Parts: sequence; C-alpha cells; structure tokens
Amino acid sequence: MDQQSPALSPKQKLRALFFSTLYISAFTFGGGFVIVTFMKRKFVDQLHWITEAEMLDMAALAQSSPGAIAVNAAILVGWRVAGLPGMVVAVVGTIIPPMVILSIISFFYAAFATNPYVALVLKGMQAGVAAVILDVVCGLGGAVVKTKSAVYIALMAAAFVANFFFDVNVILIILVAAAFGVVRALFQQRKAAKK
Repeated sequence: MDQQSPALSPKQKLRALFFSTLYISAFTFGGGFVIVTFMKRKFVDQLHWITEAEMLDMAALAQSSPGAIAVNAAILVGWRVAGLPGMVVAVVGTIIPPMVILSIISFFYAAFATNPYVALVLKGMQAGVAAVILDVVCGLGGAVVKTKSAVYIALMAAAFVANFFFDVNVILIILVAAAFGVVRALFQQRKAAKK
C-alpha cells in the first residue's frame, strides 16, 4: 500500500498516524530526542508528510515547550498532518505505550528494582540511546549547517559551548536563542518593508 499522503483518505491518514505514533512510542527508549529521530524517519523520510525544516522547527518547539518532548512533538506533527483530529490521534498513540509499560512496571516494581538482569538490560539500552541521540545531533545539526548561514552555525556552536564547557542551563540557552530568532525576524521584516 502506498503511504504517500495524497493517496490516503482522511480516515486512512488518521489510522496511519495513530499506528505510526503508537509503534514509535512502543519501541523507542531514551526520551524525547530519540522519538523525534524516529518521527523524522517516519514522517519526513518515509511518508513525506512534513519537510525536514518543519521537523527541525517542531523539535525546537517540542524541546522549549513545557511537558514531555515526545508528547509535544506528537501534538505538533499530528496538528501539521491532520489538524485537531490528527493531534488527538497522535497524542493518544504516543501516550498509550508508556502508560501500559509504566503500569506494569509499577505493579512489579519490587521485582524489577532488584533484578540484576533488568539492570544489565537498562545499561545496554543506555548505550543504544546515546547512539540514537548522536544521530539526532548529526541529522538536525547537519540541517542547520546545510543552510550555510554563518549566523545559525555560530548560534549553534555558541549554544554547544555554553552548555558543554560552561554548564549554562539549557532553558536559558533556548530562551536566548528564541529571543535572537525573534529579533532577527523583526529586523528582516523591517528591512523588507523599507524596500
């Protein structure tokens, strides 16, 4: 079945959106940035429902908004793909797996907490998560580099240096970068209006 968006009816698109977010959420461990990577692969690379630039913007918005990155990203992707029904479907698909898994874990918490095999599995998963997060950094950072904008590249490098070397809080970095983006956009609008 061709999963390109023009070939799908609205109902089929909602169904595909639900099962895509359900699958991504069920088999992704390591937090929001990992889910963003898989959302990019599914909705940008495979289904072509959104562009890479839109996914980059959505990842930034999901990170800077309150709440879980995975749910924030699902809200944005769902809204972009199918409006309000898409947003609801994407969020439900995203939250079902963690709710089920956490319910099971909380029921058997004592057994999980002391089991050395579970501890080893979690250690192994940490290594995999680190690799996936590195993939996100390379993919999304590469998209910024492809813009060939010295300003954006310098801002990205400055944000990295501020956090990695000077331990500046990520929230402060996001707020400064957002303020910079607003000022730059207003400056460009004024410049265009004067022409």
